[in-house]
Amino acid sequence: MKARALFLLIFALFLTACNDWRMWETPAVRPHEEELLVMPEGTVPVSGGEAFHRLADAGSLLSPLAMNDPAVVRAGETGYGYYCIQCHGKYLDGNGTVGQSFQPLPTDLRSQGVQAQANGMLFKTVSYGIPDKRQPALATTVSVEERWQIIAYIRSQGRR
Repeated sequence: MKARALFLLIFALFLTACNDWRMWETPAVRPHEEELLVMPEGTVPVSGGEAFHRLADAGSLLSPLAMNDPAVVRAGETGYGYYCIQCHGKYLDGNGTVGQSFQPLPTDLRSQGVQAQANGMLFKTVSYGIPDKRQPALATTVSVEERWQIIAYIRSQGRR
């Protein structure tokens, strides 16, 4: 008799525990019942941004920075030290410690061919890479401003 009463008590507790309907009323089930929040101005870009740079013609890309500004060049040197020096080397000559294992070797950034390229072309190369030459795409790693600073540094070193 005690076993039967204990069983009925446990069964009754089980039934009441499973009779909570609040899981049927979760906000996730009806996400659009409330009015959506108004997004702040500038939350979703409608011009510019990474898509603009990727789709733009290299000749039409212009630096928003003063490329000859010493502060910009110094910032570019710092960025070059973080992202480029391992392959292109301390002197931008393609003799970096990691780059020596690549075939073909990294480009000498002081060369006439590189220095003759438009800034927009260099920006696209730094941003989206050159797969056949093992140049990685840095658009997801390096900000737009830092990429332009690095290009300013590369330009400053080629004018020697």
